[in-house]
Amino acid sequence: MKKFIIAMMLILPLAVSAQKFGHINTQELFAQMPEVNQVKQKMDTIQGQYENQLASMNEEFQKKYQDYQAQEATMAEAVKQIRQQELQEMQQRIQLFYQTAEQDIQRKQQELLTPVHEKMTKAIEAVGTRDGYTYIFDSAAMVHIGPDAVDVTPAVKKELGIK
Repeated sequence: MKKFIIAMMLILPLAVSAQKFGHINTQELFAQMPEVNQVKQKMDTIQGQYENQLASMNEEFQKKYQDYQAQEATMAEAVKQIRQQELQEMQQRIQLFYQTAEQDIQRKQQELLTPVHEKMTKAIEAVGTRDGYTYIFDSAAMVHIGPDAVDVTPAVKKELGIK
């Protein structure tokens, strides 16, 4: 039994030292992927459409509000209340549209970026498996990177076809 424990104590450090550790800055890599620019362009288009619609709604509200202010002094009380309620309802629709647009934009961005994240993850896994890495850490979250850790960014870029 003593021989077994001694043998394990001698072998264990060798096994640990044979492990390969790599690191990669996924944020930097992600920003360099061409698909991210395509997603950005699509998102700019979508956001522009929402902004145009919102601007149109605000413009219509401003016109109605200015009309109301111009005619307020001569309006009957019942008409005044109806117009005020119409203006409040328009404001609520504008606010609801804005909130819905924000949610739609976030959902669409996530939908478009998910395959890009998956592609990057698969490339990292492929490099890790092919090159025999035990772990590949994200260097953006690391406090210390030792001299034995290898930057796998170039290998993953090559896997993704990024220069």
